[in-house]
Amino acid sequence: MRNIKLTIEYDGKDFNGWQKQPNKLNIQGTIEKAIEEITGETIELNASGRTDSGVHSLGQVANFKTNSLIPIEKIPIAINTKLKKSIRIINAEEVEERFHSRLACKRKTYRYIINNNIYASAIYRNLETHIPQKLDVNKMKQAIKYFEGEHDFKAFKASGTSSKSSVRTIYKAEIYQQKDNRLWIELTGNGFLYNMVRIIVGTLVEVGLGKIEPNEIPKIIEDGKRENAGKTLPPNGLYLVKVEY
Repeated sequence: MRNIKLTIEYDGKDFNGWQKQPNKLNIQGTIEKAIEEITGETIELNASGRTDSGVHSLGQVANFKTNSLIPIEKIPIAINTKLKKSIRIINAEEVEERFHSRLACKRKTYRYIINNNIYASAIYRNLETHIPQKLDVNKMKQAIKYFEGEHDFKAFKASGTSSKSSVRTIYKAEIYQQKDNRLWIELTGNGFLYNMVRIIVGTLVEVGLGKIEPNEIPKIIEDGKRENAGKTLPPNGLYLVKVEY
C-alpha cells in the first residue's frame, strides 16, 4: 500500500468548499472521483484542512492510500486529465505510511488580496475583494503586528466553530503593498479557526478606514467579543498559500 501526498491548486469560485457533501460540487469529492477513475479504487482524500466555499488554494496538501503502481511522476498528469481546469494537481510524492496531511501539519500560510483601487476589476473580481475607500496602510501595518504570538482568538471566530480551544499561535503577520493598489495580507500560524483570517482582515480594514485605532487591537483580542472585531470579509479574496510539515 502506497501513501501519496498531493499538492493542489484550485479556484474555489465554482465549488462549495473543500469538504465532501451530498448534492453539492466540492473539491474533495471531485478529486476522489478522478483518482477512482484512474486507479479503479475507492479512496479517501485527507486534506491539511477544509477551505470554505469560494476560497482558493495555491498549495493545499492532501494524501491518500493506494495499491496502484502508476509511477509517482505520472500521477499528477493522470489525475489532471480527469479534473476540471479549475483544479490542478501540481505535485505528487510518496510518503511514509503514517503521514496524515492534517495531523502532521505544523504551519499554514493564508493570503488575503484586497483591490484598493476606486474601480473593481472585471477580470479579477472572483480572485480578490474590492474596497474602493482609501485605506491607511501604515496604520494597518501597525495593527497587524498585534496578532503575532499566541492568543485566544475567540473574538475572531465565526459562530458554529467546532474547535474546543480558540487559542492559536500566529508566527508571522505581514501586509505587502503592491504597485497596483492591491494589498496582500499574509498570516502564518499553527492553525486557524473558522473564518478567523477573514475576520482578522475585516478588522484590519476597519483600522484602515479609521474606525479602529491600531492600539485597540490588544483589547479586542483580550475581551474576546466577536462584536468588537471587524466584519467577515468575502471568501473570494482568500488563498491557502502553503502548508508546512
